[in-house]
Amino acid sequence: MLDLKNHKKVAILFSGGPAPSANAVISSVALNFINAKVPIIGFFFGFEFLENYDHKNRYSLSPNVHYQALDANISAIRNRRGVYLKTSRANPGRLIKSPEDLQDTEKSRKLQNILQALDSLGIGCLITIGGDDTLKTANFLARLGLPVIHIPKTIDNDYFGIAWTFGYWSSVQASQEALLNLKADAESTSSYFIVELMGRKAGWLTYAAGIAGEAVQMISTEDVEEDTLDIGKLAEKIVDTILWREKNDKYYGVICVAEGLADKLPDKYRPTEKDRHGNVILGTAEVGRVLRDAAEEVYKNRSGRKKKLIYKQIGYETRNALPISFDVVLASMLGFGAYKLYKNSQFDCMVSVSDNFQIVGVPFSELIDPQTLLTRLRNVPRGSDFYELKEALSYKLSE
Repeated sequence: MLDLKNHKKVAILFSGGPAPSANAVISSVALNFINAKVPIIGFFFGFEFLENYDHKNRYSLSPNVHYQALDANISAIRNRRGVYLKTSRANPGRLIKSPEDLQDTEKSRKLQNILQALDSLGIGCLITIGGDDTLKTANFLARLGLPVIHIPKTIDNDYFGIAWTFGYWSSVQASQEALLNLKADAESTSSYFIVELMGRKAGWLTYAAGIAGEAVQMISTEDVEEDTLDIGKLAEKIVDTILWREKNDKYYGVICVAEGLADKLPDKYRPTEKDRHGNVILGTAEVGRVLRDAAEEVYKNRSGRKKKLIYKQIGYETRNALPISFDVVLASMLGFGAYKLYKNSQFDCMVSVSDNFQIVGVPFSELIDPQTLLTRLRNVPRGSDFYELKEALSYKLSE
């Protein structure tokens, strides 16, 4: 029987895709615990090594190979790109679909491996940084008796319980710079770019980048009410914009689409390629290319002419962009918040902030459905001011 709550060490890990200011979070978490004289270690590559721990061999995790004892030198990484602790998409809770599954020895084996690994190293609290899969894993571990504090991470900004996730605005900034370059190219060559941006479930990044980058149209999952994307209908909408602009002597532009539209593609277009952890890679569907091809055909049929439409993906470039000051401060506050919740014994919570960056602990029970164990996501509500802003700034034909 494990007695993790009596262990004194704390551990931190980063899981899932990188995000700007990842190192500001890691640095802030570590420094706050170091200042409080609480030993803290960082695991490399998320759950990658932990989920495969063999409790019969307690030496299967080695210092400076699988984890590192963190010290005050961690302060030097605050503005550094990338993820100091490295990351992976290892998802040890992938087989858990119901509360009952946690009691299934085989389905919960990787979660039990993590608990055994933490016990072997004298760790009594785990701080996780990651997206919705990481949040689900944190919740599973908490249900199995581990004190856990979670810090939300996604450049998609679709986390329920926090207004802005760290790295989001830095990713918007990086996307804006790329879009403005493409706009200049489009204007110089009388062409259009169909730019596919990240955004698996929501349009926050696509809309904000498009607004900042002066796109003439922005399309995400929130704009498609049907379960299956009508490619022809959306291509007509894109061509409407192009033809409207031509009537006003504008023969160029940038149109932004979110990669999450790939989830709504007809079966023959749906992405099937998965990474080694079983996650579908949306980018392989190239939904922007599918829409580009359809729009070219619609334009030719309606105008009798050819139009140069260029497909472009902007994705990985935004995940490790240089963090802007807002994200560095927000990330540092969230790191401090993890320590504050720990000090107050406020476990099984996600760190969030309210106005003026006041720390708020959001219980897992408010973020995760107790029966399905699925996390709550936050789309851009149709009709909200932010949604209406992207509509207002899209190109409209002058009356």
